[in-house]
Amino acid sequence: MQELIKSAYEVLLNKEYEKALELYSALVNKDEPTSYYYLGFLYFHGHAVKQDTQKAYEYYLESATREVPIAQFEVALMLENGEGCIKNESEAAFWYEESAKRGNIDAFNNLGAMYKEGRGVQQDYKKAFVLFSKAAQAGNAKAQFNLGALYDTGLGCEEDKEKSIEWCRKAAHQGHKLAQGIIYRMQSDGQIVF
Repeated sequence: MQELIKSAYEVLLNKEYEKALELYSALVNKDEPTSYYYLGFLYFHGHAVKQDTQKAYEYYLESATREVPIAQFEVALMLENGEGCIKNESEAAFWYEESAKRGNIDAFNNLGAMYKEGRGVQQDYKKAFVLFSKAAQAGNAKAQFNLGALYDTGLGCEEDKEKSIEWCRKAAHQGHKLAQGIIYRMQSDGQIVF
């Protein structure tokens, strides 16, 4: 089965979507957990099949219940946005947490945003700070920016303008547009020197 999994992934990378559909369908018949995610991916993007976000959500959910972190993240994202399913932010937070528990760095950031804004969970700036910190230290540009914003305002942590700028710079170096704009503005105003 490992050879078939490897083959299916290579075919997908080569954008041979018809063949990928065939191989992942065969893997689903063997009940292989990640194959449900990849079928969901094909349906979400409309590759080799008619685009169907509801069907994508169903495949992602099947993979998510089998503890595939990327599928858990996609389910959370779809629930958060109400795409292919009924919007449910508390359920989204649950799946972000499950994905984060399994090491998905993007899930740490998105869950942090939910805690910061009090969407689907009780607002908790300290939890947001911890989650953003974890993702920021792993190199997630959005989390670096979000962490900088918390330091700037002192939400969930002690206010620290220097740390705020430091994290904003890190995000800017990775191409985060909002962070780049802020750093540029601060340089133009003479507040910081690069």
